[in-house]
Amino acid sequence: MTVMGIKTYRPYTPSRRHMTGSDFSEITKTTPEKSLLASKSRTAGRNNQGKITVRHRGGGAKRKYRIIDFKRKKDGIPATVIGIEYDPNRTANIALICYADGEKAYILAPQGLTDGMKVMNGPEAEVRVGNCLPLSEIPVGTQIHNIELYPGRGGQLVRSAGNSAQLMAKEGKYATLRLPSGEMRMVPIICRASIGVVGNGDHNLINIGKAGRKRHMGIRPTVRGSVMNPNDHPHGGGEGKTGIGRPGPCTPWGKPALGLKTRKKNKQSNKLIVRRRDGKGIK
Repeated sequence: MTVMGIKTYRPYTPSRRHMTGSDFSEITKTTPEKSLLASKSRTAGRNNQGKITVRHRGGGAKRKYRIIDFKRKKDGIPATVIGIEYDPNRTANIALICYADGEKAYILAPQGLTDGMKVMNGPEAEVRVGNCLPLSEIPVGTQIHNIELYPGRGGQLVRSAGNSAQLMAKEGKYATLRLPSGEMRMVPIICRASIGVVGNGDHNLINIGKAGRKRHMGIRPTVRGSVMNPNDHPHGGGEGKTGIGRPGPCTPWGKPALGLKTRKKNKQSNKLIVRRRDGKGIK
């Protein structure tokens, strides 16, 4: 059964009872553009010494990387949307576009972008879904995504499914944005951003349902520290179920795990953050 982009299953096994999947109704093209694929090797969380530096990584299906144009530098040339595709490397869908001069590129597919629509980059572009403009040309109050932090480096903020930032103010060299976390932040006004909300908003409603589906994504199981031995974890050891045995919970390497602030005191970008996501300003 399908409800609003989410597919549910009949409970013919216990895990199927709560499992949901996408119905891929936005997808119009099923095979990727060969010229925009790159191979992607995996390290299973090991570094060059072969030691695990990131836990819970490994296995999963092989994927190719889709080369996505986050920079949107090709100005003043209209492009037509050929199709919306699935991308295994991210939560958002991607759109294949073809410029008037024949060049093809992938962009993040915003909500409401459909086959045959025209998109354009640059300061002369209209303020319309899928177009990419400098923040100085975008009206205050507009929903935007794929936002640059440094001019010309390409979009870094607000790229995952269903997200959007709002342009709150423009003043001097900076524009103020409200990010999805609730943080208010200043970004150089010459940086570019795409108009609209990132598509595939139902992504966060999908219930994976069983461990095997997570393994297929390349994520290995988590083991609680309290069931380990003391040589493996600070929470380990003790007879039966025991407490943490320290002032608070820790990571396997002994760092406090709950609520420890890890941001540097004199971080460069502190002066650009107007309000943190918890509502406090930065001193």
